Amino acid sequence: MTDIFSQFIDSLIPWLLDNGLKIIVILLVAYVLRRFGSAFIERLVRRAIVADKHLPKEAEKKREDTLIRIFSGSLGVVVWSIAALTILQSVGVAIGPLLAAAGIAGVAFGFGGQYLIKDLISGLFIIMENQYRIGDVVCFGDTCGAVEDITLRMTTLRNLDGDVHHVPHGEIAKVTNLSKGFSRIHLNIGISYSADLEQVISVVNRVGLGLAEDPAWKEHITKAPQFLRVNDFADSAVMIKILGDTKPLKQWEVAGEFRKRLKIVFDKEGIEIPFPQMVIHSAKA
Repeated sequence: MTDIFSQFIDSLIPWLLDNGLKIIVILLVAYVLRRFGSAFIERLVRRAIVADKHLPKEAEKKREDTLIRIFSGSLGVVVWSIAALTILQSVGVAIGPLLAAAGIAGVAFGFGGQYLIKDLISGLFIIMENQYRIGDVVCFGDTCGAVEDITLRMTTLRNLDGDVHHVPHGEIAKVTNLSKGFSRIHLNIGISYSADLEQVISVVNRVGLGLAEDPAWKEHITKAPQFLRVNDFADSAVMIKILGDTKPLKQWEVAGEFRKRLKIVFDKEGIEIPFPQMVIHSAKA
């Protein structure tokens, strides 16, 4: 047993001195190409992307970061794949049969590959058309969440519960972007039929303007929440519609603060937000 082990060590050391050095050089070259290639892609994208005057700088940065991440990821796959094949060839493994086998497997799985091609083509159009970017909040049908990652094949979303959804691009029929350009506060609030409507309108507009002028909130608001119209006569309340514009992704924070302030002022002004009520008439005997 000792002799076998000694023979193995004696044969291993020359192999490592010969092939091991080649493997280390190949890995180092691949690492350098990956790092410098990613840096070059970042500089190229930052310079090549023409700024859209209708979009804020933050939105443009999101778009650039998304493109950089996708192109860098694709470069990494290509570089490390070539490095792996080069290592196999350097240690004496014939890669020709492997490539031929891969081609045969590609034909065998051709029908399944059509879905992959569909994902890649759809992903390319999504990226080129700038439908959404990393950091946006989007909905694909009933699946909603913040975009955590985009590749050419799929998009990764995380919802408020922390659940992660991996959605292939070929399955996306409709994209709803909740954070592109600007976001909107859209509220329907019920008030009592006995309330003075003109007083309600005045209070709503005053609270909205006060929120928009507050130093802690004015950076997030582009148009103060204001009364729009009487939207409906419900069973127990007059429904009023309130609209306002905010910076992307700030609509939920601003809407929450606006509701809080509006409730406090409604209580002070004696404006009732009714709950469902039912009038029961008893028949006379």
